[in-house]
Amino acid sequence: MNPHARKVLQGVVGIGLAVALLWWGLPYFAKTTWHDIGAVISSVPISHAIGFQALMLAGLWCYTFTFTGSLPGLTQSKALVVNLCGSSVSNLLPGGGAVGLAATYAICRSWGFSRRATSTSVVVTGVWNVLARIALPVIAIAVLWFSGVTLPGALTDLAVAGMLTGLAILTTLVSIIASERAAQAIGRGLDAVIGPLVRRRRPESTMRICDLVTDLRGRIKHVVGHAWWSMTLGMFGFFAAYYVLFVLIMRSTGVTLPLNLLFAAYAIGRLLTTIGITPGGLGVTEVATSVVLVGWGADPGGAAAGLVLFSLFTHLMEVPLGALGWLLWTLSPKTEPPAEGEEPLYA
Repeated sequence: MNPHARKVLQGVVGIGLAVALLWWGLPYFAKTTWHDIGAVISSVPISHAIGFQALMLAGLWCYTFTFTGSLPGLTQSKALVVNLCGSSVSNLLPGGGAVGLAATYAICRSWGFSRRATSTSVVVTGVWNVLARIALPVIAIAVLWFSGVTLPGALTDLAVAGMLTGLAILTTLVSIIASERAAQAIGRGLDAVIGPLVRRRRPESTMRICDLVTDLRGRIKHVVGHAWWSMTLGMFGFFAAYYVLFVLIMRSTGVTLPLNLLFAAYAIGRLLTTIGITPGGLGVTEVATSVVLVGWGADPGGAAAGLVLFSLFTHLMEVPLGALGWLLWTLSPKTEPPAEGEEPLYA
C-alpha cells in the first residue's frame, strides 16, 4: 500500500473509531442515553453558547503569546492564524499533530522566517505543550491525594502510572534544558537504545541521538532564555481559559462537582487529547472523562452533555475557524525567506 493510500485509510479508520466511541461508547460508559444527553444540551441558552465561544477564542488568543515568544518577529495576528490553521489540520486526522506542524512550518516560511528559526519555534512550542499537558494531571492527582479524594477504581493504577511517567518525562526535559552534562548523558543513553534501530533501517545514516539532543538543548535554551515568561504565560492563559470554559459548561449542564474534581477531570482530558488513534483524541477523551465524572457522582446525562459541548467548542469549532485561518493566510502578503547559508544560528 502506498503512503498516500495508507494515510487515507488511517484517516477513515480514525474518524470512524471517533464516531463509534462518541455515538455508542459515550452513553454506554456514562450510563445514560442520547435522548437524555440531547435534552440537557437543548436546555442550554443560546446566550451561554455565545459566551462559551468567546471564551474559547480568548484561550486561542492567549496561546499566541507562546508562538510569538518562540518566534521573534511574529505578530499576534499572524500567530493566531498559525494556531487556527495548525489546530484545524490536527483535529481532522488521527496523529494529525505531525501534519499540523508541517502546516505551521510552511506558513511561517512563507512569511520570510528562516528554516532554523521556524523549526526551533516548532520544537520549543512542542516541548512547552508536552510539559503543560503532562504537568496538568500530575498537579491534579497530587491535589486529589492531598484532598483525600480517590479516583474510580478502574483508573487508579492508570493514574499512578501516568503520574510516574509524567514525572519521569518532566524530569528528563528539564534536565536537558538545565544541564549540558545531563543532556549529553541522556543523549548517549538514547543513542545506545535507539541508534541501532535507526542504523538498521537506514544503514547510510550517520545521525547520532546525542548530537540531536545537544542541538535541541541549544535551540530551546536560546529561545527560553529570552522569552520563557511569554511562552509560559501564554500556555497558562490558554489552559486556564479552557478550564474556566470546562467549568462553566459543566455548571450549565447540571454538573455540580467541586472545582478540584472538575480540574482533575479536565486535566485527564487534556492529556488524552494527545492520543493519536483518533483526531485530537476525539471519542477517547470524552469516554474516559465521563467515567471519571460519573464515578465521582456527577449526573450521567449532564456529564455526557457537558463533554459533548466542550468538545464542540474546543475541537469541532476549530475546523471552521481553521478554514478562516487558511483564507487569511492565502490573502496575506508573502516574503521570500533567507537563503540557507544566510540564516542565523539562532533567531
